[in-house]
Amino acid sequence: MSLFAVDHQKCKHDGICAAVCPQKLIAINDQLPAPIERAEKQCINCGHCMAACPYGALTLKTMVPEKCIEVNRKLLPTAEQVKHLLTSRRSIRAYKNRSVERAVLADIIDTARYAPTGVNLQPVNWLVIEDNSEVKRLAGLVIDWMRFVIKEEPEKARSLGMQRLVDDWDSGVDRICRGAPHVIVAHAAEAIISAQQSCTIALTYLELAAFANGLGACWAGYFNAAANFYPPMKNALVLPEGHQCFGAMLVGYPQYQYYRIPLRKKAAITWR
Repeated sequence: MSLFAVDHQKCKHDGICAAVCPQKLIAINDQLPAPIERAEKQCINCGHCMAACPYGALTLKTMVPEKCIEVNRKLLPTAEQVKHLLTSRRSIRAYKNRSVERAVLADIIDTARYAPTGVNLQPVNWLVIEDNSEVKRLAGLVIDWMRFVIKEEPEKARSLGMQRLVDDWDSGVDRICRGAPHVIVAHAAEAIISAQQSCTIALTYLELAAFANGLGACWAGYFNAAANFYPPMKNALVLPEGHQCFGAMLVGYPQYQYYRIPLRKKAAITWR
């Protein structure tokens, strides 16, 4: 098989596969789709051509229609339901003293891997800090980094409110990982230009998937900063060579429920 094969019996010659190809690698010859010259080298394996064919007539070298889950439109939420999901999501900073089952964590990561990435590179890697004692140890390293910044860069420390965080830690209050049982880190090769955006979008998918599964989540900004600026924290995470932490998420069962959607500023829109 070249880049793809076409079942002549199933193909209806509608050109949909060519129309949806992001790279414009499909030509319609004698009413049948065919890859253009050098298409194999330019294909990003996004699967759009195969996924958009209503008849399952096109099979990519890298994936076949039969192994792809069919879209069940009955399961798709309405626009109102999606809006309610997005607006009722809250950043959770108080967690139950209960671990999340590994299968559940794996499932929300499985959803997050479908987040869009630049030219379908799919560069996102995941590190799950599953052990609660390890979460606490890493939170302590973040505090160590803050003590260093307070001493060496006091203005920066003041602007980030670090002293209060350290004081709270010393009094037994963890405002770094907030008592979350788990931290999920998204990392990727720093040489990839779109790594930051890809990890950020994937973590956003992760947060929404967590909410849909009855979990709470919150971006761990201080954790992520220490992972990039404090060598002991970098060493503790043991990321692959050349990889950078591009975001971290606290995950656990929320201790409290929310019953209202707080007000937000009106959208600042410029129409042209």
